[in-house]
Amino acid sequence: MMNVYESDKIRNVVILGHGGSGKTTLVEAMAYVTGAVKRQGRVTDGNTISDYDKEEQKRQFSISTSLVPVEYDDIKVNLLDTPGYYDFVGEVEEALNVADAAIIVVNGKSGVEVGTEKAWELCEKYNLPRMIFVTGMDDDNASFRQVNVTLNEKFGRKIAPFHVPIREDGKFVGFVNVVKMEGRRFTEGSDYVEGEIPDYLDKHLSMSRESLIEAVAETSEEFMERYFAGEEFTYDEISSALREHVIDGSVVPVLCGTGLNAQGMNALLLAIQKYFPSPKQCKINANDLSNGELLRLDYDCTKHVSAKVFKTIVDPFIGKYSLIKMVTGVLKPDTAIYNVNKEEEEKAARLYVLRGKEAIEVPELHAGDIGALTKMNTLTTGDTVALKGATVVYEAPKVSVPFTYKAYTAKNKGDEDKIAGALAKLMDEDLTLKAVNDAENHQTLLYGIGDQQLEVVVCKLMNRYKVEIELTKPKFAFRETLRKKVSVQGKHKKQSGGHGQYGDVVMEFEPSGDLEKAYVFEERVVGGAVPRNYFPAVEKGVQECVVKGPLAGYPVVGLKATLVDGSYHPVDSSEMAFKMATILAFKKGFMEAGPVLLEPINTLQVTVPNQYAGDIMGDLNKRRGRVLGMDHIPGGKQVITADVPASELYGYSTDLRSMTGGIGDFSYEFARYEQAPGDVQAKEVAERNKEN
Repeated sequence: MMNVYESDKIRNVVILGHGGSGKTTLVEAMAYVTGAVKRQGRVTDGNTISDYDKEEQKRQFSISTSLVPVEYDDIKVNLLDTPGYYDFVGEVEEALNVADAAIIVVNGKSGVEVGTEKAWELCEKYNLPRMIFVTGMDDDNASFRQVNVTLNEKFGRKIAPFHVPIREDGKFVGFVNVVKMEGRRFTEGSDYVEGEIPDYLDKHLSMSRESLIEAVAETSEEFMERYFAGEEFTYDEISSALREHVIDGSVVPVLCGTGLNAQGMNALLLAIQKYFPSPKQCKINANDLSNGELLRLDYDCTKHVSAKVFKTIVDPFIGKYSLIKMVTGVLKPDTAIYNVNKEEEEKAARLYVLRGKEAIEVPELHAGDIGALTKMNTLTTGDTVALKGATVVYEAPKVSVPFTYKAYTAKNKGDEDKIAGALAKLMDEDLTLKAVNDAENHQTLLYGIGDQQLEVVVCKLMNRYKVEIELTKPKFAFRETLRKKVSVQGKHKKQSGGHGQYGDVVMEFEPSGDLEKAYVFEERVVGGAVPRNYFPAVEKGVQECVVKGPLAGYPVVGLKATLVDGSYHPVDSSEMAFKMATILAFKKGFMEAGPVLLEPINTLQVTVPNQYAGDIMGDLNKRRGRVLGMDHIPGGKQVITADVPASELYGYSTDLRSMTGGIGDFSYEFARYEQAPGDVQAKEVAERNKEN
């Protein structure tokens, strides 16, 4: 069993940082130091609490967010261990939706990386208090000083070093507490005793102390004046300024340690307890459905029960868990819970807190805590649960839109239904995954944030659900149209004992000027050459033909078809015969009317730091893109807007990441159709002919 914690004794902390910086190892170390696990697991051994999924163990990095609650002193810290690779950003966004503070993990050897900057941007966006933990200090090549210099350059004077590492004979043996100006020496594991401050640290320590005092001075005008007057601050002044301003994000402490040897964990947990807010000090956004008002609410145990579902786990072995963050009230087992979004009631039989994949039953959950409900059929990520009659809905996680896609097919015929069911479960878990049926091009598409995520989906389908799919390059939604006006005759004549078939039309085909519509049909028949009752059959022929054009089998747009003449037979003519005659006329006429392929054009927006703008523009030119504009935005970035053919954006997420070291971002939307260049048309027609 796990103890039950009141709102003010809870800390909800998301762990962010670049892929491979040591987040999962840090969480494992905190779990070990607090006694949540008896033995510290390692990512390389595949036995950590967080990375319990087979895919994570195989690849040795986190794919989904996992929850690891640890108990320290008299508080409970709900650690949300998130993936560092950008393909799995949806998982990070779900965790940010319920976190009250963040630890950004930086590897002391690799230093500040793209993922560090992304983590900082997310904290700014979600307004989260944060600390930076520099890990890997046991590595000879780790430089805490260099990390601090870079952090100061990138993020300004908020950066406040709380620690300076002490190294002896290439080993990490302790640290200086810069706030108290006292030395600390490790005894066993994360435990430490007070010790001397070595002389050789004087220069480094005075620089760090200066940074810390500067960050404190920045928090008020009175402090700023005293700082410039050369006055010293007392320990109590520094401590209370830090308590107040770490919470509002205007001071960002930097701590150090090593996850692998679990050193520095006690100091980190103490800082979490002391400086990070409890839910009691936080507010939450909500929407009142009864009057459409936006509300800012407190986490409050005295009100009726309400909570929000921020994540769903669907595991073939352990079942479905809906992870919730309690907002108001105290939830107990066997409570009838009302899903406000879906207006349905279900019973929450048991309550759990999850630690990795382990479900620990609890007697109650208080406002601000994170727990899990199981076997709740109607609950999906983003739902609000409360007591019947409630009208307040909490903000659902805002998840990134997926723009990378591939076509997928079942490897084994007959597996389609199984695949659809398995994908539905994966989409419940991962909101950035979308399966789309593209009926027009007879293909099924899988959308995600990046190629790596789609690869993981293929593996999960195989390992979890025993179905195999193949990913291929999708067909793009070209269109066909014509450029000239032509007049053609179509005659359908068959004689076979008894009634024959006779239909004869003269049609004019020309551009209609409206590419939004497939066709416009008119008739100018003089003197009843074709009786009126056959006009609908002629239009039906046109209607059938535009679905699949004669050039490359794509839908036809922008066509005007006019029936001008023809002839009929009083006995042998029929609607069917006139439809067939029209089809013959269409196939012949369309190919004589200067047929062209139109390609879909997307308006693309790429957001990159200024130094990459030139590379991006050069690359867009290669993709036949037309740059429409460049806008400078805060943070030394630019948004480049360009029109680019959809087919040229295939694989763009991978290319953009390699061009920008992973920091570039993009989105696009369909703009219009434009005539495809001759070489593109020739290639497409040849490919379609090969298929047929």
